[in-house]
Amino acid sequence: MTQTSENVTWLTQEAYNKLKDELEHLTGPARTEISAKIAAAREEGDLRENGGYHAAKEEQGKQELRVRQLTQLLENAKVGEAPAANGAVAPGMVVTIAFDGDEDDTLTFLLASREYASADIETYSPQSPLGRGVSDKKVGADAQYELPNGKLASVKILKAVPYQA
Repeated sequence: MTQTSENVTWLTQEAYNKLKDELEHLTGPARTEISAKIAAAREEGDLRENGGYHAAKEEQGKQELRVRQLTQLLENAKVGEAPAANGAVAPGMVVTIAFDGDEDDTLTFLLASREYASADIETYSPQSPLGRGVSDKKVGADAQYELPNGKLASVKILKAVPYQA
């Protein structure tokens, strides 16, 4: 999946191709489509009271923001292999932790860039406090991370396996 250090984002070839395809769609067919929507709404008359026009312009703004995000991400991407299943927590892995060592209070999440967020699994960035706390730790190890209130939280790493899309 991904490993971000400062300005470099590590991606598998599959992830890079997926993001590149999305960028090509947004800068090609999607741009043409939104331009047509704006032109059609503009022909309806007074733009101050034209809901369709304003909605299309807002959609255009969101698309252009996504284009900028993807462009920056891909410019700084390095293509590499998926993480090894060696029991150490790394970006691109599904991690299960127990809070305060209580194996009844667990959380399973994908440690990856938000680009991989999906409905089927919660995603935490490697730069998040939890992500930084568990990165490079082995299964069975204890880890700590800072909560927003400044206190430290303790977790035990129960499982770390490569993500399978």
